[in-house]
Amino acid sequence: MHTIEQVLDLESMRSEISDLEEQVAAPDLWDNQDNAQRVTSRLSALQGEMDRFTSLHDRVEELALMVEMAKEEGDADALAESERELTRIHKSVETLEVRTLLSGEYDVREALITIRSGAGGVDAADFAQMLMRMYTRWAEQHNYSVEVFDTSYAEEAGIKSATFAVHAPYGYGHLSVEAGTHRLVRISPFDNQGRRQTSFAAVEVVPVLEQTDEIEVLEEDIRVDVYRSGGPGGQSVNTTDSAVRITHAPTGTVVSCQNEKSQLQNKASAMVVLKAKLLALKKAEEAAHIKDLKGDVAASWGDQMRNYVLNPYQVVKDLRTGFESGNPSAVFDGDIDGFLEAGIRWRRGADAEANA
Repeated sequence: MHTIEQVLDLESMRSEISDLEEQVAAPDLWDNQDNAQRVTSRLSALQGEMDRFTSLHDRVEELALMVEMAKEEGDADALAESERELTRIHKSVETLEVRTLLSGEYDVREALITIRSGAGGVDAADFAQMLMRMYTRWAEQHNYSVEVFDTSYAEEAGIKSATFAVHAPYGYGHLSVEAGTHRLVRISPFDNQGRRQTSFAAVEVVPVLEQTDEIEVLEEDIRVDVYRSGGPGGQSVNTTDSAVRITHAPTGTVVSCQNEKSQLQNKASAMVVLKAKLLALKKAEEAAHIKDLKGDVAASWGDQMRNYVLNPYQVVKDLRTGFESGNPSAVFDGDIDGFLEAGIRWRRGADAEANA
């Protein structure tokens, strides 16, 4: 806890919270909505960090008092409960410790995730949708909001691709370790003969930009196409061409947005996604390897970073960290904190080794 306190620099955090609270109290705060959102979002994130630490600190002190009283009174039941609480606190400290490892330039940012189905046909499209639900459920469990920018549905089932933002402090720092190729092995529900099928999906994670980020997009470098948005059978389809697709000619980057009813709003959202992806490309070029921000997204045999096996046995295993779970259902329902923590520690170790 002492080490975590030093890393978090609580005094600086308290000072920044005080400054932000003064800005929030200013009557003209919302004259500039973008700045107001930045200020309130930062304040909320810092207060959440402070509350997590102080709450855990209080629990440690209360536990010490509980143990002291239990020993004085010879209360075996209270001592047993103290042991259980110690285990819970230990887990909470580990989780908070992981947060202190997120010191990358963009780790504090929110995350922008793109999932694409890879090899495996309809099973791959279904797998891509399962992954999208997995990250959405993880966000819901942590009270983080998700904003879907674009979803391209497959013909039979699942999705070809989807792009969505996870609005969470340190969202990029946590979820960037998910970038890469994911592999699913199961008895295909789409195969009449009940054969085992292997399918792949690619996950790309980039940080959401802020106004201070300098990413210039020239009008002559982009092509904007509009089209009618739609969904799978049974869903309503817009009657106007409100969906927007933007192509960035110099890099070949293509982004789409169809979540808003207004073409203007969709274009603005698509530009947010485009700039985030261009930032990832820029940083990757500066670092001389694309994996820094985007990961390996080939989505085919031999390059997967995590296996989800549902048959002949059940296990989800990360091939980089060795972390695994014997409950794939829980994992697909958003229980991925163990994988995220293991990935963050693995990345920190890999970075330290590379810089040695």
